[in-house]
Amino acid sequence: MKRIWIVPISLLLVLFTSCASIFSGSKAKITLTNNNVTEPVELNVDGQIYSDVYFPTQVRIKRGFKASKITAKAPSYETGEVTVDKKLNGVSIINLTNLLGWGIDAATGAMMKPEFESYYIPMEERQEEPANYVELPRQTKPQEPAGRVSRDHAGQTDLERTIVRWYFDSDPRGARIFWRVISSVPAEVKNTNETYLMTTPFEETRSFNILGLTYENSRDVQIEIKITKRGYEDQIKRFNVRQAIDQQEISGFFELVPKSEE
Repeated sequence: MKRIWIVPISLLLVLFTSCASIFSGSKAKITLTNNNVTEPVELNVDGQIYSDVYFPTQVRIKRGFKASKITAKAPSYETGEVTVDKKLNGVSIINLTNLLGWGIDAATGAMMKPEFESYYIPMEERQEEPANYVELPRQTKPQEPAGRVSRDHAGQTDLERTIVRWYFDSDPRGARIFWRVISSVPAEVKNTNETYLMTTPFEETRSFNILGLTYENSRDVQIEIKITKRGYEDQIKRFNVRQAIDQQEISGFFELVPKSEE
C-alpha cells in the first residue's frame, strides 16, 4: 500500500505567506565599482571585512530599514565611503493582504532592498609629499574667475567641463535616456532642450559641458534625466549639479511601470 504524505496546512501557510523571505532572502547583492583603483582594497560592509578585493566586485548587504555603510581602504588611495539606502522590495507587495506573511517579511528585513544595484565608491589617489615641503592653505573649492560669469560670457571656469561618472540603468533594460539642464539662474546658466544619450544600461565618464557653471551657482542647476520605453510609463528624475560635482557621480536606477490598458 502506498503511503500518502499529508503536509500540515499550518506549515504551508508559513512557507507561502512569507514570499519576500523565501524568494529574496535576508541579504541582497550589489555591485561596487571604481575603475580608477588598480590595486586590491579592503572592504567593510556592515561590519563584515573582505580583504584583497578588486573592483568591480559584488557583495551581499543586509536587508531591512537601516541604511548600510560601506568603506574601502587601499595603501595608495584615500579611504572611500558610500551609504546604501533601502527601498520597498516589490516581492513583499504580494503579502499586503496577508498579515502573517507581511509580519514575517518585516521581521526578516526581506521587505526592503537596496535603492540601486550598482554603487561607485570614490577613492582619490594619495599624493606623495616631498621630504622638505611647506604646507600651503588648502583650497576648499574650485578657483573662480574674476567677476560674474554669464551664459553669454562663459568659458572661463573648469567646472564648465567637469568630468564625472554617469551611470543609469532600468528594469527592464533597453529604455531610451534623455537629459537636459534646468537652471534657476538662467542669466548665468541657460536651460537646454532634451538631448538623447543612449539606452540603458549606460555607464561612462564624461563632462557636463554646462557653459557659465561655477561652484557657487551649481547648487541652482539641475540635470533632468528622462527614461522612456514603449509600453511603459515615462519616468523623470532630477539631480543637483553641486551634489554630483562633490560626489563625482550622477547615477540612478529606474523601475519601469507598464502602461495601463484603456
